[in-house]
Amino acid sequence: MKKLALIVALLTLVAFASGVMAQQKPAPAPAPAPAAPAPEKAKAPEKTKAVEKPMKFSGVVEKVDEMAKTIIVKGKKESMTFATDDKTKITKGKDTIGLADVKGGMNVAIDYKKEGDKNLAAAVKVSAPKAAPKAAAPAEKKEKPAEAPKEAPKK
Repeated sequence: MKKLALIVALLTLVAFASGVMAQQKPAPAPAPAPAAPAPEKAKAPEKTKAVEKPMKFSGVVEKVDEMAKTIIVKGKKESMTFATDDKTKITKGKDTIGLADVKGGMNVAIDYKKEGDKNLAAAVKVSAPKAAPKAAAPAEKKEKPAEAPKEAPKK
C-alpha cells in the first residue's frame, strides 16, 4: 500500500513537472506577438553585439604617442586615432612587439572596437613599408635609356 501511494505521488509530481515545462516553451512565442515593443528591445542587444565585433582599418602610421598610448593611422580616405591598452596585441610577423617599437611610416592593419567615442585597438599587425625599395629600382632604369638618346644626336 505504501509503495502504491509512493508511485501515485511520484507520477503526479512528474505530470505537474511536465505540465510546467510544457507551459514554459509556448510562453515566449505568444509574448512577442501581442507586445510590439518587445521585439524592438530584443533587437537592441543585437545592435550592441554588432558594435562589439572587431572592425578593421589599415594604413600607414603617422604618429605614435607612448604617453597617451595612442596610434594615429592614415588610411586611404581618412586618418584615425586608436587607443591601446595592456590587452592590445601588437605583432610584427610572428614576433610580439611593444608600442615603443611602432614607428611612423610603418604599415599597419588594426582590429578595433568602438567604445564610446574611442577606437580601442584589440590587435595591431605591423609590416615594414614596401614602397621605398620598389621606387629606387625604376629610377635607375629610367636613367640608362635617357643616356642613349643623348649620344645618338652627337654623332
